[in-house]
Amino acid sequence: MVSTNTKRQHSRTMTHSELLKLKRWNTPTVYNGWEQITRHDTTRGHFNLDETRDYMPQMGPMVGYAVTVVCEPSNPKHLRENPDNLRAYREYIASVPGPKIVVVQDLDNPHIGSYWGEVNANIHRSLGCVGTITHGAIRDVDEMTNAGFKALAKRMCVGHAFSWPVRWGVEVEVFGCPVKPGDLIHADKHGFLVIPPEDQDRIYEASCFMDANECNTVIAAARDVAGRPMPEVLAAMNQAGADFGKAALEKFGRKGEW
Repeated sequence: MVSTNTKRQHSRTMTHSELLKLKRWNTPTVYNGWEQITRHDTTRGHFNLDETRDYMPQMGPMVGYAVTVVCEPSNPKHLRENPDNLRAYREYIASVPGPKIVVVQDLDNPHIGSYWGEVNANIHRSLGCVGTITHGAIRDVDEMTNAGFKALAKRMCVGHAFSWPVRWGVEVEVFGCPVKPGDLIHADKHGFLVIPPEDQDRIYEASCFMDANECNTVIAAARDVAGRPMPEVLAAMNQAGADFGKAALEKFGRKGEW
């Protein structure tokens, strides 16, 4: 079953070139920028609370808009009772502009089979998807990597089982974080961040500013210690922390953390 308000859910505020620029930063850096500009709670609700594992860290970060699916690999009834689900699900994926990240809520516990493997990775890559975040398992890791399809998952497994879509285009929850279709996601080996639509216009600018702010103040003070007495080093670090907070406050109205 696909949501009827897909167009509204997948409205976009960032161009493809802007997303490519955002992809140059790691996810913690993007979080540092996001917390300066958002009015949302920065302690929960927009990133994974449970640990994830990036099975392709060499591919670097991925950025894209969420397309969502619920699966239950252990249950063969979905294949028998809803044989048209796969066709309808692929039509949903194809209808959404890319780049896309497939966010999968796996109903199995334990995860006996995988929604993902070489075949599904190649199919979704051809439909404009750059990777997946799944609370379930994956397999064929080398082959998925060769397809250019990144995966953050809970674990690996051997079997594919009955990897049939149950629902799609709906809100899902993965790793303790709710994700809606159309949400902008930034993900890497540290985890993932869901960026609300109202924060997307300034997220790249804020990420760049906060990274430069760290380099110009607290990191510079921590590196410039050779031959200096410890009281002078500590005084410089204290001043750098104050300068960091002042710059963030002047730019965003928030002191900022590091």
